Amino acid sequence: MDRWHRILGRVSFVNCDPLYHDLPPPWEVLPAPPSWLTGHLLRKDCLIAPIPTADFAKHSDKLQIIPDICIASHGTVGSVILFGNRDPAQMRDIALPTDSATSRKLCMWILKEMGLNPRPVDMGPDLGLMLERCDGALLIGDRALDEAANHPELVRMDLGQTWLELTGYPMVFAVYAAHRDAPADMLEEAYNLLLSQLNAFESDDMIRNSITESTAQRSGFSISRIEQYFEEVVLRLDENGEMGLNYFLDKVCGVQSYQNINF
Repeated sequence: MDRWHRILGRVSFVNCDPLYHDLPPPWEVLPAPPSWLTGHLLRKDCLIAPIPTADFAKHSDKLQIIPDICIASHGTVGSVILFGNRDPAQMRDIALPTDSATSRKLCMWILKEMGLNPRPVDMGPDLGLMLERCDGALLIGDRALDEAANHPELVRMDLGQTWLELTGYPMVFAVYAAHRDAPADMLEEAYNLLLSQLNAFESDDMIRNSITESTAQRSGFSISRIEQYFEEVVLRLDENGEMGLNYFLDKVCGVQSYQNINF
């Protein structure tokens, strides 16, 4: 067996903690920023990883989607935020972080749907520097949670909520994907493991509380904020989520068909 068959990629944000908490051996975890995980999958550094939905669209000829699990929201997500000193209608340019393809694409699509056309500027995810150069700044993940708590007056848009208002669908920010060459038996084993982790998190209050406390301690966020965030982020890809996923892939990314694993 190749070593990568036992490695699971994960985003270095708290939204992966419920599925990756205390994974048993021999499974190993490869933490990385969202877009980096796409490269790891393509290079076969890991078996499965949550990657930006827009990255999956770009490489849908080489990758396949794992069913039932995702990183999404049905409305407010709290961790994909447009910040700014002015209303989006007055923003002349927006700093976009380089660590997530989905949120960048989603932000510009939403603004276009609103009849706005600010200039996108690629920058590192540092809110202070971003707003020194641009009228708006997009942040994702733990940085967005942190900056929204520290600077609520700068929050201009929660992209998960705005997507729901525009489309009526949940927003699937990341899909769990695998290389099309990945061995089916190992994929099924990894899928069953991650799904069992999610089932336990959703159904067992002791496990959920343990993960919440561990995540709060590790991340520096309060237990109450992590509890709220675990209510906002959606980790199970249901039928409604699949409709939102298909809408995003089609309308935003121009992908009408892709390979979905059936176990």
